[in-house]
Amino acid sequence: MYADVVETLSVTLAPSGRPLAAFANGTIAFTSKVSGVPDITLTLTSPSGKHNLGGIMELPVFHPCVRLNRWKERPGELSFIPPDGRFILAGYEVDLLPFTSGKSGSLSSNNLKLPVNMEVKTGLGATGSDFEVRLQVNKILGAPSPSSSGQFGRGGSGGRLGGPHPGSPGAPLIDDLTVTIPLPTDVRNLSEIRPSKGDASFNPGEKFLEWHIPAKELSGGTCYFGLRCTVVGPITGEDEDGFDPNGFGFGTDYTFDGPYQSVPVAKTAKDKEAASDDRDVKKIAQNKILMPTSASVSFSVKGWLASGLKVESILLDTRKSRGLGESVKPYKGVKYLTVSKGGVEIRC
Repeated sequence: MYADVVETLSVTLAPSGRPLAAFANGTIAFTSKVSGVPDITLTLTSPSGKHNLGGIMELPVFHPCVRLNRWKERPGELSFIPPDGRFILAGYEVDLLPFTSGKSGSLSSNNLKLPVNMEVKTGLGATGSDFEVRLQVNKILGAPSPSSSGQFGRGGSGGRLGGPHPGSPGAPLIDDLTVTIPLPTDVRNLSEIRPSKGDASFNPGEKFLEWHIPAKELSGGTCYFGLRCTVVGPITGEDEDGFDPNGFGFGTDYTFDGPYQSVPVAKTAKDKEAASDDRDVKKIAQNKILMPTSASVSFSVKGWLASGLKVESILLDTRKSRGLGESVKPYKGVKYLTVSKGGVEIRC
């Protein structure tokens, strides 16, 4: 008997990093390979206990085989006779930012713990043409509860050699870390892409930058990564006529109408400096509209759920089951997986 609990994240963060909305949509898939007609009870629990499951799991939906009266009487207990093969036992939604019971009813955003924290800074450099992305990959600590540590296999407990294996609740494993940054349509190219780790590439057709960090860089404790890029805007009339991209000081504006030596050299230098300052101010304003307005991160974490829900037990009632011997003890396995497919987004 196998249970797979998968949660998909949908999180929106303000430029300061404060969470604006955070939800986890969960699915419990179950596979039964027990002969006969088994009667099974799957029990869920949360960090605050089973008594609060009704408030944590919002909008629950169940397979027709689930006995709803049992769930209403004892929230967290799924009693059912499974169909053959793999099926979706239940689905639910969890608000990761519940309202506090304090005076103001403000969001308890401090309780939101994500595997990846992201920060985006725009308008960097002398002309504001650079932007920077900083990632902090947090080490997720967790361990199976004592009641279930010896009950489950298949990723639900520690390895046989004594230590938890990667991807189990005792040693969650993060993988498939990718940052996607949409860019405005006026961005012609990225002249420089400098990731500290991993590979980053710009897609000029779809106008987005993708930065992938391999799993080997994510092992160990908390990791920090950075990416800095320089945007190139569209070619304008100023670029063609007056702007000197090489910076050698060769202008294209030649005038021969002024009298010979009528302008002092010092004044000409000041004029050039003022013109350069004006051009920089104009360039900063132009580059401001070329900066990204959001960035999203995708990843998967094996052995961890954002909601904190866990399968406490999977029990087979041999007395209620039919066609099943009393001595039958089927293998039980549980896997946890949290997925973000661009679901964690920060606004710039």
